[in-house]
Amino acid sequence: MANNHIDPAMLRSLLHYDPETGFLFWKHRPRHLFKAEGDMKKWNTKYAGKRALNARHSEGYLYGPIFAKQHRAHRVAWAISYNEWPENIDHINRVRTDNRLSNLRNVSLAENNRNLPLRRNNTSGVTGVSWSNLHNRWVAQVSVDKRMIYLGLFETIEEAAAARAAANVKYGFHPNHGREART
Repeated sequence: MANNHIDPAMLRSLLHYDPETGFLFWKHRPRHLFKAEGDMKKWNTKYAGKRALNARHSEGYLYGPIFAKQHRAHRVAWAISYNEWPENIDHINRVRTDNRLSNLRNVSLAENNRNLPLRRNNTSGVTGVSWSNLHNRWVAQVSVDKRMIYLGLFETIEEAAAARAAANVKYGFHPNHGREART
């Protein structure tokens, strides 16, 4: 979805953002934003005070139109709150519909990738840990900046998981990284 960077001041004139709930609401729009007074009255009757940007995208994010262009709600919430558009927004708890300000952080793509859920095809239940039939042991590894780092072979899954947990701390992964995905 395109960013279509509307000035954050304009966003604040159009929308009210509640940082405690993460919800956006349409504000009453003034006459100068419409071609005709009837259009203004019709729009304000239908939308003013109602939830905004609350359609659910196929990726799970909330989004909706502003001036006929699609915007993701978490990005708009950030722009309204901090008067700038974010680089990437990480939903700390990984619930893509939870746009409370306390759950959002502006991060680089690399940082965002350090807060990913357990992959669906993971069979060990631990991110970065897999069984090696060749060595008949558990293998632990971590990917950092597109580079795979081998952490070792281990007799037990617990030892491999401990090595991966230590690597997560060493390389700055978010504490939620590798936990089960939430909806």
